[in-house]
Amino acid sequence: MSITPIDPDLYQEQLDQKRAQFKQAFAVHDLPEPEVFTSEPLHYRLRAEFHIRHEGEELHYVMFQPGKPGIPVLVEDFPVAARSICELMPRLKAALKIAPLLRHKLFRVDFLATLSGEMLLTLVYHKPLDAAWEAAAGELAGKLEVQLIGRSRGSKVVLERDWVLESFELNGRQLRYKQIEGSFTQPNGGVNRKMLAWACRQAENLGDDLLELYCGNGNFTIALAPLFRRVLATELSKSSVEAAQFNLEANRIGNVALGRVSSEEFCAAMDGVRPFRRLQHVDLGSYRFSTLFVDPPRSGLDDRTLSLARRFDHILYISCNPETLLQNVAALADTHRIRSAAVFDQFPYTHHLESGLLLIRR
Repeated sequence: MSITPIDPDLYQEQLDQKRAQFKQAFAVHDLPEPEVFTSEPLHYRLRAEFHIRHEGEELHYVMFQPGKPGIPVLVEDFPVAARSICELMPRLKAALKIAPLLRHKLFRVDFLATLSGEMLLTLVYHKPLDAAWEAAAGELAGKLEVQLIGRSRGSKVVLERDWVLESFELNGRQLRYKQIEGSFTQPNGGVNRKMLAWACRQAENLGDDLLELYCGNGNFTIALAPLFRRVLATELSKSSVEAAQFNLEANRIGNVALGRVSSEEFCAAMDGVRPFRRLQHVDLGSYRFSTLFVDPPRSGLDDRTLSLARRFDHILYISCNPETLLQNVAALADTHRIRSAAVFDQFPYTHHLESGLLLIRR
């Protein structure tokens, strides 16, 4: 069974409800009619994580109902996952069944797929991983044609590499992204492409320089960079910054500088409160910022970042939480108004909704 209730016949109705709730919540801010970007109704998710249940010689994929962590649900079919994941699941289970060394004390399997066809498997264990395990895992990776990682308490064994290379076309360009195991990546690849295309349309003709906070692995940076004279992108996660640097080079982007600082630290640097060694390669005074791009965590923008945002003529905001987005828009209402809006159905059949706004100075 699938733990997620899936009925493609109800997909549009459920999306319409989420769109209506979004419009109602933002009506007080003169929200223009939002563009709506749908997901594929099935096989849209590029990440999946399953616990493993052992019953004698048999293995089962298991998930848990929200709010019921002690009640396992056997997963024989997971139609929200990408087809490549769904096709690999039975092959992996069959291979593990005849490999006692790999099956022993295995308790979780993580899948990371890509639109480009690459796949990364992470096998998580309640035991140390030795050379014998590594040899058997190498055979499995070759048989399944995947990248494979083993994890146990305090250790990580990488057979070849702990990342996959995503690649897809956007606006006539072929974009490439290094996606590292354990780091954030957009789970719905098809909707992510639509988010990038929408953001690029909003950024056309804004001119001058772009400041991006929370840039992650450069998902939006790579797409937006050609539309601006220069870009300064910041991110706190060291692994994400390393991936972003790889992605800039892989896409031959030469007008972006990266800074490994949090949004709060960057605001302090901009205000001259204190210097940061991690920004010593950046001459902040040389930038002519016209646009701020943010894709923050669910908590939204903090007060200091909101204060910084008020200085920009344009704020391009991607949000994974309409509630904190609404709070931030209200805080900026005295200086900025909404020019355009969009909703992106990253997570069908759930209440979650991604959204995008272009705010311009009043």
